[in-house]
Amino acid sequence: MSHSPMLADLLLSRSATDRSAELRKNPEWIAGALKDPSTLFICVNNSQAPVRDSGLRFFAFEEIPQASLTYFLGRQGDTAFFGVSVDADFVSAHDPDSWLNLRASGSRLSDRDAGLLVAAVALDNWNFTHTHCPRCGTHTVQNDAGWTRRCPTDDSIHFPRTDPAVIVLVTDPQDRVLLARQSRWPQGWVSVLAGFVEAGEPAESAVTREIFEESGIRIDPASIDYLGSQPWPFPNSLMLGYQARALNTDICVDGEEIVEAHWYDRTQIKELCETQKLHLPPRVSIAHQLISRWYGQELPSNTSFR
Repeated sequence: MSHSPMLADLLLSRSATDRSAELRKNPEWIAGALKDPSTLFICVNNSQAPVRDSGLRFFAFEEIPQASLTYFLGRQGDTAFFGVSVDADFVSAHDPDSWLNLRASGSRLSDRDAGLLVAAVALDNWNFTHTHCPRCGTHTVQNDAGWTRRCPTDDSIHFPRTDPAVIVLVTDPQDRVLLARQSRWPQGWVSVLAGFVEAGEPAESAVTREIFEESGIRIDPASIDYLGSQPWPFPNSLMLGYQARALNTDICVDGEEIVEAHWYDRTQIKELCETQKLHLPPRVSIAHQLISRWYGQELPSNTSFR
């Protein structure tokens, strides 16, 4: 069964805007763009933003809370886009049922809207969780239009944190796929295995380490293929997608993070999904795309979990 060498349709890796990073250090331009009538604002609260049938709901400058943090996201033509951090009261006053996170809205958004919202959510999460200087403890201030924070005491500059994680589709010599259930998931929810890259560790080493730690399966290092990446700002991960082949088939889960894991062939996946006994990751996730690529066609969407 032939496949594209790389993953396609990674919904949170899309973008149609120019980030225009050189403008972040131009405070005069940023100040002018904030008040430009053509500028559009994306309001974010707790990783959620308001979504309409046509896509993201944008706001004008006079509609946003004037004391809120803003983040310059980029431009499309002559239109500038900013993210805005808003509180729960703002959400309550602006159709609260329309506020969705990227898991729920990512597949409904255009390339432009998906790229903008991923960046806005990532910056909002980072700015609210990294408020103090790690060197001296001083409260930091926003810098570079929201893309860095500066310590007013020692003048150090701090950048958004991104945690790399590997996510791996593992197959055995019979071309069965390894799927596992995390301890916090209901019965029937399964996905491919994933884990964070440790300090000083190459991503390929993380692939072999994480798979063995969580399932007891040893990976053939020569079989590891990189397939693509997708940001996952919950709160600040970058998922690096791989496929790999197992050297053994005896499964031994860690019993803590992973409570069960099994090998599945394509017929089993089809039958278990059709009978609602198996639930796979939603289309917006890179896990879904890894499994779909192995499966050879689109997976049943009515068995996706959130």
